[in-house]
Amino acid sequence: MGAAVFFGCTFIAFGPAFSLFFFTVAGDPLRVIILVAGAFFWLVSLLLSSLIWFVSVHLSNQENASLQYGLLIFGAAVSVLLQEAFRFAYYRLLKKADEGLAAISEDGKSPISIQQMAYVSGLAFGIISGAYSVINILADSLGPGTVGIYGDSPYYFITSAFLTMAIVFLHTFWGMVFFSACEKRQILILGVVVVSHLLASGLTFLNPWYKSSLIPIYMLTVAMGIWAFITAGGSLRNLQRCISCKRKEDGHVLVYSALQPPAED
Repeated sequence: MGAAVFFGCTFIAFGPAFSLFFFTVAGDPLRVIILVAGAFFWLVSLLLSSLIWFVSVHLSNQENASLQYGLLIFGAAVSVLLQEAFRFAYYRLLKKADEGLAAISEDGKSPISIQQMAYVSGLAFGIISGAYSVINILADSLGPGTVGIYGDSPYYFITSAFLTMAIVFLHTFWGMVFFSACEKRQILILGVVVVSHLLASGLTFLNPWYKSSLIPIYMLTVAMGIWAFITAGGSLRNLQRCISCKRKEDGHVLVYSALQPPAED
């Protein structure tokens, strides 16, 4: 039973992310490098936020339960702010790298666009964030023990898996919207991304009332997904064409160099 819960929750949490990685990232070495570097940036932000929380806890009264809970909320907020700060730092780094790649290329163009960098970096933040948030839960799912035997919710593992999947998607969408806002210097949109990240993190404190946390988080995920789709240049017309597998027909005639006009006498 433990193995079934472990593999089931693992596939729920990381199945979509691994599919995105396999089909859109793994085949391009440059995208793999960007993904690994993005995960490193997230880890550095986690290290700094952990140090801040650790120091604040040891400098406070550890016997005060309400104070410790407040410090936990404070640590989560600091972690979100540092993640977004490092997302911006990673954007600046990728922007410089993009200019360098364009300078050394033969045609003067970068082999990867800013939109693609935003998607891959967001996916990197999402995968590593999801891994760190659920890895201990998955380890506990192997047993021994039975969830809910003392009156707790029996949906703890599966809810955590679905929450992790939402966080992976959210980071991907946040990355796309964030990079686009940086390109266009839209400070307000950057603020909306940060606030939505704080909101998603704050909703997790409503657990174990899973309906009060999971449903709003998935509503936020759908909203950010639509926003990211529009930011990337998507439209309802393109979506309909993709679903129906139709290509846009144009009136241009293809002329092949092998077809030469007859020589004049």
